[in-house]
Amino acid sequence: MLAGVLRAISHSVPGQGLAALRFWGQTGERSGAWLAAADPVHLEARLDHLCLYALRGDDISRAELRDLFDYLQKTLGDDERYTFARLGHLGYLRGHEPIATAAVSPDVVDGRVPDEFMPAGDHAATHDRLLSEVQMALHDHEVNQRRVAGGRRSVNSIWIWGGGTAPEKDARPIPPLFADDPLFRGYWNSRTGDIESWTGNIDEALSNAPDGFVAVVPDEIEYSQPEAMATCLEDLRVVLKRGDLRALTLLFRDGLKIEVEKKDAFRFWRKVSPLLVGAGNNA
Repeated sequence: MLAGVLRAISHSVPGQGLAALRFWGQTGERSGAWLAAADPVHLEARLDHLCLYALRGDDISRAELRDLFDYLQKTLGDDERYTFARLGHLGYLRGHEPIATAAVSPDVVDGRVPDEFMPAGDHAATHDRLLSEVQMALHDHEVNQRRVAGGRRSVNSIWIWGGGTAPEKDARPIPPLFADDPLFRGYWNSRTGDIESWTGNIDEALSNAPDGFVAVVPDEIEYSQPEAMATCLEDLRVVLKRGDLRALTLLFRDGLKIEVEKKDAFRFWRKVSPLLVGAGNNA
């Protein structure tokens, strides 16, 4: 999602260091260490392949994440190789030497075969060995025993991605950001951009940034609160029709991209895209 937004506002997409940017956005402090994101996932064995499921939000509690990362640090962490750490609801791997990592988050891989997204080749050997050690350590952990007994997916692996170091601050013109997403906030920190939390109030955002802005709807709204998402889209339609916005770009996590200008309202002959029509033919 970050890459899509940055392309839309003509900013360069970072080639590495996404985890370090996320850490920066989460803490407000730039770390000079090599960091990778270490996010909990469930690997489901199918007939001839594995399927990955991201564990987000209510899928895993902070207490469960804390117990798992404390155990990983106790069994696998050391002063010579890696440090496993949990910060809030997110996990990190600090490497004393860089290793190959996946380039995308588990949200991108969710419900898919993970192989094509993992690092490959000789340089991936360290990553693969560490991942095997992690999976063996997590296999019979009591957190997973309780999860399975309760009918929930086990946390039988972590997804190591976005490895690298945070860039130095580089002040560049960038629209104000309204978001709580730590990865977005980290990138905006690196560009010394203006950042505010997402309140869900489009009029408030416009009054604070009349020349345009970037807003990121929280995951829990997009995934599980369709009514709130519908209200947000309706508010955007109103301000666009009112003329407060000249143009609007909507990016969705499933890859859908919609570009709308005020003048599009006068194109009455255009049909509604089937992608925007839901059950019962309601747009």
